[in-house]
Amino acid sequence: MKSNPRQLKLLDVVRASGSVTVEALAEQLGVTLQTVRRDVQRLAEEGLLARFHGGVRVPSSTTENIAHQQRESLNAAGKAAIARAVARQVPNDCSLLINIGTTTEAIARELLGHQGLRVITNNLNVAAILGTNPGAEVIVAGGVVRARDGGIIGEATVDFIAQFKVDIALIGISGIESDGSLRDFDLREVRVAQTIIDHAREVWLAADHSKFHRPAMVQLATLSQIDRLFTDQPPPDPFPALLADADVQCIVAGG
Repeated sequence: MKSNPRQLKLLDVVRASGSVTVEALAEQLGVTLQTVRRDVQRLAEEGLLARFHGGVRVPSSTTENIAHQQRESLNAAGKAAIARAVARQVPNDCSLLINIGTTTEAIARELLGHQGLRVITNNLNVAAILGTNPGAEVIVAGGVVRARDGGIIGEATVDFIAQFKVDIALIGISGIESDGSLRDFDLREVRVAQTIIDHAREVWLAADHSKFHRPAMVQLATLSQIDRLFTDQPPPDPFPALLADADVQCIVAGG
């Protein structure tokens, strides 16, 4: 397909944010809603965009996540804002379990000034970041290293994490579906994350707005297992009601 300059710009906007409403696209591009809808339909037919009710997002498979390097660049500003909001609420002198993900890696960077942390992680990138903080003791889980993103997974990882009980679990996720399920792609990664949830006194989920309505194959948990959700934009429907029903505190990062 040969896209016109307007459609190429539309793609750039969606890729920069991960997901965006049709109304926001029309405003940013300076065109009518009807024009945006026509462009979206054409781009979706070519597999360049995925539509959901009221908006569009970066297309993704339900069976395989996009590459780590691409995920790092997707909505980087939103993830950074989330990371700052999380770090402001993490107290000094506490224990943390931190799982795999580019958002949790952003959080690790914001925790470099904290003192008295004891961090257990199955994320080599998180370990490398926080390992430079003299005020943090970092414990790396054993297991199989996943080459594409430095995640540590497998039964040995599950057994290792099950030894601990921490104050806070900081977890990322690949998708939150409209039934309130938290979903990911790799069953081995999910098993580890479920163990992290089970061995924390509080569970904090960090998820930018592109994760809402994003499908993935394996259920990790439900919103009822989360205490706090940190995100970068107000969640779309039906998530406010789901969060209220699950008694989840939702923190929208302000920058």
